[in-house]
Amino acid sequence: MSNRVSPDYDAVIVGAGFSGIYLLHKLRDAGFNVLLVDAAAQPGGIWYWNCYPGARVDSQVPLYEFSIPEVWKSWAWSERFPGWEELRAYFRHVCDTLDLWPMMRMGSGVRGAHYEKETKQWRLQLDSDKTVSTRFLLPALGFASKPYVPNFPGLEDFEGQWFHTARWPQQGVDLSGRKVALIGTGASGVQVAQEAAKSASKLTLYQRTPILALPMQQKKLSEEDQERDKKGYAAIFETRKQTSGGFECQSLDVSALEVDEKARTAHFEDLWQQGGLRFWYHNFADLLINREANRHAYDFWRDKVRARIVNPNLVELLAPSEPPHPFGTKRPSLEQGYYEIFAQENVALVDLKATPIIRVKPHAIETDDGEMECDLIVFATGFDAGRGGLIDMNITGTNSLSLSHAWEDRVRAYLGMAVAGFPNMLFAYGPLSPSGFSNGPTSAEIQGDWICDFLVWMRENGVDLFEADPAAETGWTEMVAQAGAMTLFPEADSWYMGANIPGKKRQLINFPSVSGYVALCEDVANEEYRGFVIDKPTSKEHLTK
Repeated sequence: MSNRVSPDYDAVIVGAGFSGIYLLHKLRDAGFNVLLVDAAAQPGGIWYWNCYPGARVDSQVPLYEFSIPEVWKSWAWSERFPGWEELRAYFRHVCDTLDLWPMMRMGSGVRGAHYEKETKQWRLQLDSDKTVSTRFLLPALGFASKPYVPNFPGLEDFEGQWFHTARWPQQGVDLSGRKVALIGTGASGVQVAQEAAKSASKLTLYQRTPILALPMQQKKLSEEDQERDKKGYAAIFETRKQTSGGFECQSLDVSALEVDEKARTAHFEDLWQQGGLRFWYHNFADLLINREANRHAYDFWRDKVRARIVNPNLVELLAPSEPPHPFGTKRPSLEQGYYEIFAQENVALVDLKATPIIRVKPHAIETDDGEMECDLIVFATGFDAGRGGLIDMNITGTNSLSLSHAWEDRVRAYLGMAVAGFPNMLFAYGPLSPSGFSNGPTSAEIQGDWICDFLVWMRENGVDLFEADPAAETGWTEMVAQAGAMTLFPEADSWYMGANIPGKKRQLINFPSVSGYVALCEDVANEEYRGFVIDKPTSKEHLTK
């Protein structure tokens, strides 16, 4: 018999978003002793931190929810694209319905995680100065958990307020009558701009690259309509696992170049009227791999948007004649009247490529073109996507190898879940998995099911240790890069490529197909988890059952 001290838990999950909550549900039901910790006060993941004005999801319901019947049968949404408050309420409903609260420790961030080779356990230091030990470490931080704030000279001397959209004060910020400087025009920038334009005395948008935003086509939802539609939910949830983006459908089988202009325009128009991201994921087969096909989509988008821009001086800045990058190689944002705000007298646009920011002054932002007074700076400048949150956990594997050092050259991860040198650790919704290319709940459930099945297999086979094989890790990392090279994604300076963070290695950080990912992960499982170094102890120790 082994004298090794049993850990406090079989598994510790870090993060209470879709991935973490789903993992908790699955592992609890499989009989594991599991704990979930999160620095946030409430579950919801990014929907706890994203509480800025206008924050809402860009995947429509019922796609953007769990497929767990007891959860969706007892829940109804108020609108097609819910806002952050409703999403928080949904997560509380999930935890109530599944009785997950007893295994959750909210308000407990992780300051460090160290693997102890002698005990084959992970030891986590929590914000509360408490330490917990676990056999399996399962970070579920999401790809957008570390905000990025540019290092502008003088920011420390600014006498107004400044916030990143992903660290917005929970009590809110009143924008009425404020002189707002909004830096960044991605998804959160668009949403803040639409709200700030309603009440700010002055809103100045600082744009580096024009956002190729799509119409949201928001609408209210009635409980009666949802009850009727729920008859088809099971089929929708099954279908989303079989598509490339984890949605209810995927790109067409036909090339944009195989149809005539009339048919092509008709399809573009249909997608435009349906709204949401369908213009991105349900377009022609070669939209993201063929420049000519992509240009047709861009030209359609450009002409649609230009018809809405009142100020002729802003037409080329907001909807350029030539595409700033191939359409869809930066994630499109959804808008509700975004282009109309530029007709207002209280809204101005600064082109950062023509007039970069020089410094922040106590009451203004200075560019090459002069100063613009402000009393509130909003940074909508994105994230160190994929790696940032994981590195900030201060994870140390075998031989005192830190994750930040392991990823010093580039991000590496077998199946987008496991890293060589970090035994018994699997992360969900992280780099080199579909994550940023996928509808969130779809990816969360696919990886959650796979991880749970793996841990059950280990328990049933008396296995207490696994680690990604370095050769398999390298092979997976290179495969993702090769897949990306066959697309137009490398032609854009996007967070998909890590290009938004100074000094970050340029690489595609997302696996480009949900259905393809599912097939590969199933193959690994069917071959007794090929690509992992499996340790079968002589003394068979089963996990808690």
